[in-house]
Amino acid sequence: MNAAKRQEIFRRFQTNNPRPVTELAYRSPFELLVAVMLSAQATDKSVNQATEKLFRTASTPEAMVRLGEKRLKTFIRNIGLYNTKATNIIKTAEILLTKHQGQVPDNRAALEALPGVGRKTANVVLNTAFGRPTIAVDTHIFRVANRTRIAPGKNVTEVEQRLLRHVPEEFKKNAHHWLILHGRYVCTARNPRCSDCLIRDLCEYPDKTASPPADPDNTGISKTAARRRASPRKQQPRASRPETVPGRHRHKPAEGN
Repeated sequence: MNAAKRQEIFRRFQTNNPRPVTELAYRSPFELLVAVMLSAQATDKSVNQATEKLFRTASTPEAMVRLGEKRLKTFIRNIGLYNTKATNIIKTAEILLTKHQGQVPDNRAALEALPGVGRKTANVVLNTAFGRPTIAVDTHIFRVANRTRIAPGKNVTEVEQRLLRHVPEEFKKNAHHWLILHGRYVCTARNPRCSDCLIRDLCEYPDKTASPPADPDNTGISKTAARRRASPRKQQPRASRPETVPGRHRHKPAEGN
C-alpha cells in the first residue's frame, strides 16, 4: 500500500469520527490502568460492568491496597484470569505508592516494570491517559493492518513498528482508536461488513463481501452511514454515573500527540 492510500484512509477515519475515544470507562490514569489490565482476554463491556462497582470502592492505589486481593476478586470474578489479574493489580498499586508517589508513571519503562503490564497495556495508557502517539496492537488492529495491507506484519511487534513508520504523523494520536473500532465493528474476523466500510475502495483485501453503497460526494461516508448520522436512534437514559461514561474523561496530555 502506498503513502497516498494511507493518507486517504486516515483522512476518512478522521472525517467519520473526529474525536475517537476508548470504550473503557475511567476517570483517572489509575482507573484506566486497572481497566486495561483487566481487559486482557475480556470484553470492554465485561470490564466496565466490573469496574462500575469496583471503582466506587477502590479508585486509587491507596484504596486498592486497603481493599486487598481477596476482596478485589469478588468484584472481578466474572472476568477471565481474575486470580492472576487481582494479584497483579494489588502489587501494582503497592509499587505506585512506594515508588511513584501514588501516581501512574508516564514513561514506558516504569509502566512495563509494573506487574501484569506489558507493551500493549503501556501503549494504551501512554496514548489514552497521557496523549502520546503510541499504537497498541491487539487482535483487532493486527487483523485490520494485515487485511487492508495498511501495515502487514507477522506478529504484533512488526505491525506496531510498521504502523508507527507508515501512519501519517497528524493521525498517529488517534490511529489506535480508529483501527480498533474499525476492527471491532466493521472489519470483523468473520463476515467483515465490507458493504458498510468507508475505506472499501482503498482496502487491498482481495475477498471483500457484497457491494459498497454509493458515495457520490466522495465523503468517505456511505449513504447508509449518512442516514444513520442524520437520523440517530433515540437513546434511553442509562442509570449509570455520568462521570464513568466511556471516553468522557480527558486528561491534559503530558506531551503533544
